[in-house]
Formats: sequence, structure tokens, C-alpha cells
Amino acid sequence: MENVAIDLLWLRPGKVGGTESYIRNLLDGFMELEDDFHFTLLVSRDNAETFRKYESDSRYQLLVANINSAGILGRILWQNFHQNRFLRRNGLRKCFEPVYCKPWLNGGLDYICVIHDLQAYHYPHYHPLHEVVYSRICWRMDTLTASRIIAISNWVKKDVQEKYKRKDIEVIYNPILINKEDVVDFQILHDRLGIEEGQYFYTVSQMIPHKNLSTLIQMMEQIVRSKEQLPDKLVISGVNGNEAAKLKRLIDTKKLKNHIILTGYVSNEERNTLYKYCHTFLFPSIFEGFGMPPVEAMFFGANVVTTKCASIPEVTQEKAVYVNNAYDTDEWIEKIKSHSNAGTVDFEIYSPENISRKYLKILKEPVWKKQ
Repeated sequence: MENVAIDLLWLRPGKVGGTESYIRNLLDGFMELEDDFHFTLLVSRDNAETFRKYESDSRYQLLVANINSAGILGRILWQNFHQNRFLRRNGLRKCFEPVYCKPWLNGGLDYICVIHDLQAYHYPHYHPLHEVVYSRICWRMDTLTASRIIAISNWVKKDVQEKYKRKDIEVIYNPILINKEDVVDFQILHDRLGIEEGQYFYTVSQMIPHKNLSTLIQMMEQIVRSKEQLPDKLVISGVNGNEAAKLKRLIDTKKLKNHIILTGYVSNEERNTLYKYCHTFLFPSIFEGFGMPPVEAMFFGANVVTTKCASIPEVTQEKAVYVNNAYDTDEWIEKIKSHSNAGTVDFEIYSPENISRKYLKILKEPVWKKQ
């Protein structure tokens, strides 16, 4: 197959949440395949080292652009004014964009793009105006100029089709890379966080509005004050977001600092251990293009209570417990007490090897133009 560039300039390590897990799982999945391929990873000065491990596989090579991913405006300008020429100069004519932010014009290249969701379209009030404008321009240009579009769920596919009228969209779920052996001794977390096995709720989430963490904080206040026969600790893991300060103030105002533990970033092994030993995994998000954490939690046998919003029922295969009203704390408590999930998820659907093989098939095919 021809050499295909994979654009990773957008990736700021530890700052972009689920999309980072998605692409790293996908790259790891490619390495498990025996197929022949040649991928050039387009990386920046400040994220290149995090991708060096792939150079151990002769099918990968790194191409470092003279920019920093942390400088978002500079990166956007470089991508739109220099990326196409830079790739052509290095003998590349096809580029895989794992997110929506391809250069607006193709510049003689064929782009295959992934759209994870249209969050800023549905919730513009959650974002600064410049982010909303930029996102909408990118989505519009993707659907107009990309050779192929991939959506990460059927829900996202339908959403893009309705909003941007692009019909030839293929669905490939996110790869979920989980190993039951990748855990730490729970005693380490017990000592650091002050938690007991089976005596805490857990969630993994950025602190951004649509993740709806404020509802869980209000739920915890209700549990603590009414002395419900439920755990009185909630552990929240994940990178900060634009609602972090507000949520921390809410925790302080409700005097819940001893009951709500913000871990910040945790290693995969620590996260897996927290999944394994939690009383219930709670996922209150009201908008997800995919939503990996509830599936990961179910892999470790956790009871999962989540919402019926967006793609979540699809991705969890209707096997979790679902609240009808994502903001109703009484219903959250009621569903937690029910303590019964609907069945076992087919995790093989999300295996990195299976997902990577689907992507590889598309990347190997001759590019066909949108209809």
C-alpha cells in the first residue's frame, strides 16, 4: 500500500481526553496486525517523544513538523498554510485525520477524516465563540472536501448526515484497549485516596459542562445528608476542563471535600483498579459521540449507571442501567440501589485489532470521492 500520513499535530498529551486514548489504542492495534502497511506519523516538536515507541515497528516512521501542538493558534495556521506542501514535499499524497481538524483545502492530497461528535453545534454556550466558529468551519469543510468520512457511532453518523447532508459516512467504533492484568495493588489507592474496596462511586470525566458532574455532586450531598445506606465517597478521575473551578467551588460550598475526591490524571493501571473495586461506576454525561469509560468499567465487572443520552445506549449495547432524567438525583439514587445490569457487553466489537483492521481496509483502498 502507499505511504499514508497520520496527522497527530492536534494531540496535546494529557490534554485532549478520550481522543488521545482513541488514537493511541488505534496505533497499538495496527502494530498487532501482520498486514503490510507504511504509516508516517506527522508529529510536533512537543509531542514527538510520546510516539517514539512506534519507531520500533518498521512500518511506522515519524515526521516532525517545526511547530508545537501546545500553541493551538500557531498549529492551526501552520496546518492551513503549510501542511499540504510539507506532506507533498515528503512524498505523501494521502492523509488520515483522526479528528475533524484537517486543513480546510486539500492542496492535492486525499484526506480521510474522523468526526467524533458535533458537540459545539449542539452546545455552543459551553464553548468560547472562537471554538464554535472554528469547529463549524472545520466540520463544513470536512464534509465538503474530505475523500472519506468516518463516524465513531451510528448516532454520530446520523447527526452529521442531518446537519451537513453528507451521506457516504462509514461507522467504525472506537478501539478499547483493556487488559485485566493492568492493575495496581488496591492498597496503594487506599492509602493515597482514603477509599475502601466496594465503598466508593467512580467516574472518569473531563470537567466540562456536558459531562454533568454537578448532578453527581448534588447526588452526593443528598446521600451524605440523608445517611443513605450507600457509599459516601465519589472518586472523579480525568483532566481538568473549563468547568473545573466552578465544580470545585460547588464541592466546597456543599462541604463535600471529604466525600468527593478529585484525582486528576491517573495511569491506566490505577484507573482500571478503580473500575474494578468501585461500588458503582457513574457516567452522567448528556452528550457523547462514543463514551469509552462505561464500556471499560463494564469490562472490569463494575455495575454501571448512566444516561440514555446520545450514543451511550448504543455503545453500552443496552447492557447498563439507565436513568431517564440525567439531572434527577432521586432517580440516580434509585437506579444505583437497583444494582442490576442488563447483561454482558460483547467487548470483542471494540478490540483494537478488529477496529484497526477496519481502518486499514479503508486506508488501503483507492480513494473514492464523496457522493
